[in-house]
Amino acid sequence: MTPIIAPTRTLAVLLTLLVAFGPMCTDLYLPSLPDMARDLKTTTAMVQMTLSAFVAGFAVMQLGYGPLSDRFGRRRVIMGGVVLYVAASLFCVVAPTIETLIAGRFVQALGACCGPVVSRAVVRDIFPREQAAKVMSYMASAMALAPLVAPTIGGWFHIWFGWRSNFLLLALFGVILLVMVWRLLGETNQHPDPTALDPGRMLENYGALLRHRGFVGYVLTVTVIFGGVFIYLSSSSFVLIDALGLPPQYFGLGFSMASLGYLVGGFVAARVTHRIGIERMVGIGLVGCTLAGMVMAGLAWSGIAQSGIGMVGRVASVMVPMMVFFSFAALVMPNATAGAIAPFPHMAGAASAGIGFSQMAGGAVIGWVGGLVFDGSARPMATAMAVLAALATVIFFSLVRRQAAPGD
Repeated sequence: MTPIIAPTRTLAVLLTLLVAFGPMCTDLYLPSLPDMARDLKTTTAMVQMTLSAFVAGFAVMQLGYGPLSDRFGRRRVIMGGVVLYVAASLFCVVAPTIETLIAGRFVQALGACCGPVVSRAVVRDIFPREQAAKVMSYMASAMALAPLVAPTIGGWFHIWFGWRSNFLLLALFGVILLVMVWRLLGETNQHPDPTALDPGRMLENYGALLRHRGFVGYVLTVTVIFGGVFIYLSSSSFVLIDALGLPPQYFGLGFSMASLGYLVGGFVAARVTHRIGIERMVGIGLVGCTLAGMVMAGLAWSGIAQSGIGMVGRVASVMVPMMVFFSFAALVMPNATAGAIAPFPHMAGAASAGIGFSQMAGGAVIGWVGGLVFDGSARPMATAMAVLAALATVIFFSLVRRQAAPGD
């Protein structure tokens, strides 16, 4: 077995890049979607299926990588996943039809999913509880850069080399990570579980997780808050452009305000969590999200968007409280993730997988429902985010905070 390595800044950077698999794969090629439809002679809906297929594969494989890494070790599983990801990315480069591209994207997600699932387990393996929350906060902050950077890079590569170059760039990203994992990541799972892949044992492990009140509370908290984040991601273009009149060329600027808020919140969480504790940080974040959501919903229902205050004022009425919401969400998600995994050192992979599956699947369903009730204004999005934040607050204080021992 490869010797375990000590926690270092270099390792934290590597783990952050592994976590960035998801947003890189979804955001990098967004500027290419229209030309992809024309080049492959297909519809917009079919091209959008390349996103849906990726999310589906990413959600499903969350449950597999956890037990795999508990059985065979983190390093082997990450390397196997990255190899699969690189192969699928190269397949996408040469995909002749939209159907084969959709299939390639699904397989690409099966490989990319190793990044966030196993890297969270690595953090649990080598960092103490409060330090793990700090590292995850830094990772979350860095992830917030992806929506700011990836579409711009993808847009320029599309202009220079065509839409297929984006998948070649993703493959190159995977190759670089494969080399970094080979050179920098030692095996952190010092107690492999030979029965982790046994169906009965898997059910037993997931059953133990579901019987742990704190784990369930943390997972539901993360899932519901991520649902609010996902509603924004899926509704933002309709709200900002169609409802509030923001010109499409400035959409990226408006969209990035939320990411900037998450970046700031993640940095703050990383700096102070070890001093005030995970539970308090999550509680503060949830209260902040709820208040920001209520302000945003109040402004949306007040009719300010139709009051003649101008486009900048209308956008600000949504994006300023949205930025605050995302800042506080960055206090919740990494800390709640660390708190959920901490009690399970011998099945950190399974715990990480359960969190990831619930977050992706639950968030996607909540976002889909949010899209169904869109009425051409900011009201449904703002109201849903306020309600979800309040619900997450109730869940946390009922299931987690009440049982937390003093000084945890």
